[in-house]
Amino acid sequence: MMLPALLLAAVVLAAQSTSEVELTAEPHHHLALENKYVRAFQVEVPPHDTTLMHTHHHDYIYVTLGASQIENDVKGKPPVTLKLQDGEARFVAGNFAHIARNLADTPFRNVTVELLQDEAARKNPPAKWGVNGEDDRGLHVFTGGTQDIIFVQDGVRVSETELQPGATLPSHHHSGPHLLIAVSDLQMRSDVVGQGPMPGIFKSGDVKWLPGGYTHTLTNVSNQPAKFVTLEFH
Repeated sequence: MMLPALLLAAVVLAAQSTSEVELTAEPHHHLALENKYVRAFQVEVPPHDTTLMHTHHHDYIYVTLGASQIENDVKGKPPVTLKLQDGEARFVAGNFAHIARNLADTPFRNVTVELLQDEAARKNPPAKWGVNGEDDRGLHVFTGGTQDIIFVQDGVRVSETELQPGATLPSHHHSGPHLLIAVSDLQMRSDVVGQGPMPGIFKSGDVKWLPGGYTHTLTNVSNQPAKFVTLEFH
């Protein structure tokens, strides 16, 4: 009688490990923000823990918070080990299911941003930034900081900005809405043309949706370096 019971338990466990859940039902993914453009999830997987098999129906971008090493087990494919750096942003095409295994002794944290208009963007790609797309990628260096345009996917331009204490990101215009993801803790001052200074305090992993149609500078008013990633939408 013992052997059939053990076999049944094994079958049940195997079924549980391979069954798929929706992203919103995966307990390590916590919905932080949702609108017509994106759904942003704050993700944390403890050391040597594993997510459930979960489905990504949309293309998405994830930003790693802290260096980590994971095993990515995509359903139907061999596992792949990834070494991820703090602030690293990657684009992933959707319509698949996977398990993420944290191989590190520290928590695996990221912000996962689903691009809800991915299908429309693939059918009718938005115009490029700049006259000839020259603003689709490039490193901009200024006093006390850098802004690196990492990639453009599904009409979304992804940039990483680093500011030393007291440094200012020079005046720039946001024509469309954008999502700010705090990689480090941030204590910023935004000087918006026509509106004056506005403070902004964020913890690592916080997300903030910001409207377009304004010009501003951005200053790191803390005594620590600041790092954040911006997703800009046409």
